[in-house]
Order: sequence, then structure tokens, then C-alpha cells
Amino acid sequence: MVEWFDWYIYASFSIYFAGSFFPSQNQTAELLSTAAVFAIGFLMRPFGSFVMGKYADQHGRRSALTLSVSIMATGSLLISLVPTYQTIGIFSPIILILIRMIQGLSLGGEYGISATYLSEMASAKRRGFYASFQYVTLISGQLLALLIQIVLQFYLTDTQLRAWAWRIPFVLGAIGAIIVLYLRLSMDETIQYKKTAKNPNAKGTLTLLAKYPKQVMTVVGLTFGGTIAFYTYTTYMQKYMVNTLGLPTHLVTLINFGALFIFMILQPVFGHISDKVGRKPLLYWFGILGTLLTVPIFTGLKVLDNPFAAFLLMLVGLLIVSGYTSINAIVKAELFPTEIRALGVGFPYGLTVAIFGGTVEYVALWLKDIQHESWFFYYVSGAVLVSLIVYYKMAETTKNSHLDLDK
Repeated sequence: MVEWFDWYIYASFSIYFAGSFFPSQNQTAELLSTAAVFAIGFLMRPFGSFVMGKYADQHGRRSALTLSVSIMATGSLLISLVPTYQTIGIFSPIILILIRMIQGLSLGGEYGISATYLSEMASAKRRGFYASFQYVTLISGQLLALLIQIVLQFYLTDTQLRAWAWRIPFVLGAIGAIIVLYLRLSMDETIQYKKTAKNPNAKGTLTLLAKYPKQVMTVVGLTFGGTIAFYTYTTYMQKYMVNTLGLPTHLVTLINFGALFIFMILQPVFGHISDKVGRKPLLYWFGILGTLLTVPIFTGLKVLDNPFAAFLLMLVGLLIVSGYTSINAIVKAELFPTEIRALGVGFPYGLTVAIFGGTVEYVALWLKDIQHESWFFYYVSGAVLVSLIVYYKMAETTKNSHLDLDK
């Protein structure tokens, strides 16, 4: 959870620190700059997923998870200490970019490794349920970021938050990561990895991954629409409510917190359902409804323009996205054998997220800036439609899972 908290506090608090690193007279321009840095961090995720995935396949899941949290802790601490643009000029955003690149490297590895670890530790009949907690930890990281934002908004003024208090969550993130590092040192390695622990250099290589081109492209197709929809509803939505709908920042934070909390609870529910009916029905749920309802949801937000409607419509969107988020980790893990699983799950996922997930905010804000904000809604719908086609063509992974074949 702590890596995701460290990652998302940037998105949650960018409204407050954007002017400290990218001073401008236009709020959209400031947010565009911070969104660009968010995207740059994402561009490092494929490198992280490759390096860390290779490390996890060759040296163990536990060792890789320990390394990733160490890197993230260092990055958060450094962000809390970076001087503002007013103090050191252009070096301020440059340093911020470099730190976010390092954090992107860490997070790029985290997804594939944690998805692999949870999948390998789970029993065959409850893999969907247990693997769904991968997104529970991800969402809980976002929730914790929002909770801290709510607390700080309650006790501090907007001026204080913009001046210095935005640094507080980054310090807390660094402290939390150190605690998690200690806990991970006591984790058990998975039995499946232990069975293939010999000859580590023969595992986790691009040469070996190249033997599974269909699986790699399936991961890309699975992720394409899912990551765009996920970051649209969980990250960009906050900016949309503030910057387009004009809702107060503190109210938007509460709306996001409530919707994301319910979203988090839904993950194991959907995961459990997938253990009963298979993975594809849930992917169809996301693909069909995401294609048909994304434009109406965002259009409805503009038309209704009130906080309660915003909460309900955001919740509807997250309910739809749950069909993807709850099971995408286990679906990908079931595609690859043990010796290439962490790299196979993480690398194509990280590449797709870097290109499409990490640019969601930037694309949305850019289209708003050129007076075509509604085009973004169709962009999201089209992306989900592409993934829906992949879901239709792919096989049901529960029937031919490599997690069973490798036993």
C-alpha cells in the first residue's frame, strides 16, 4: 500500500504545489505541468517493470518487493525537501522530475511483482479473491492520500497548504515505507518460485519472454482500456470536478474519498465472483458498460452540476471499472509460467500504462485547454472498446492457468 500512497500523494496534492514548481497565472497551465511530470514518472515504469521483474524472476519475489519499497521511500523523502522555483529557479522542477523518474522505476516493478506474489500464494479456488487485494492496496494508498488531504484541509488554510504543508504527506510516506520495508524482510517466498530457484540466469529474460508473444499482446490489450479508464475515474476526476465543474477543493476531496472507499470494498467482491463464474464475464462487464456509459457519465456531471450527483456518477464509473481492476492481476499471472511470470506480467503492463495511463491527465487537460474537453470522453470510450475486443478473443484463463500447470 505504501508505494501507492507515495505515488498518489503527488496527484492528490498537485493542486497545492503546482505553483511552487511551475508558477503561472493560469491554473490549467500549472496543472498541465504537474500532469506532465506525473506522465514522465510513468514513462519510467516500463524500465522499472523490466529491471525489477527480471530481478524478481531471478532472485525471488520477496527480495524484489523489498527493493522497490526502499526506492520509493527515498523518493518521497527527497520530494519533501526540494526547494521551490522561487528559491532555486529552473533546478526545482528538474529535481522534481528526476525524483519522479526514480519513483516510477520503483512502482513499475511493484505491480508485476505484487501481482505475481499474491497469485502464487493463493489457493486455486480463491485466486481471484486474493489477487483482487492487489488493487485494494493500490486504492487504499489513494484513500490514505485523500484522508491526509482532508485532515490537512480541515486544520490548515489554503495558503498554508500551498506554501509548505503539501510537504507533510511526502514525509509521512517516507516514514511509512521504512516500516513496510521492515515487514517485508520477514515475508515468506512463494513455493512456486522456490521450485524454480535453480539456474536464476535462465529466468526472467527478454529471450524467454519472446517465446510468449500472444500472452504479451494479451496483457497489452487487457491493460489499454483498463488503465485509461482507471486513471480517468480515480485520478483525473478530481481535477475535472475542481477545474471544470468548479466544485470546492475540500468538497471534491470528500467525494473522491467516499467513492474510492466503496470502490476498494468492491474489489474482493468482484474477485470472488470471478472465482465462481470465470474472469471473462467481469471483463465483459467492464468492456461493454465502459464503452457505452463513459460519455453519458461525464456529460451528466456537467449537466447536473451538484456534489451528490458527482458522487453517484463517479461511483457508477468505478463500479464499471471494478470489472477490470479486481481481476486484471490474476488474469495476467495465469498467462505466464513461473520462470517468466513477474517480467511477463509487469513489463507489457508497465509499457502500456506508461504510454496511456500516465498521459490520461495530460491528454484531458490539453483537450480542455484547446476547448475540446468532450473529445476526451470519447477517447476513453474508444480505448475501452479496443480492450473489449481483446476480451472477446482471449481464452478463459481459469481453464488453462499456468499457476496450475506449474505445480
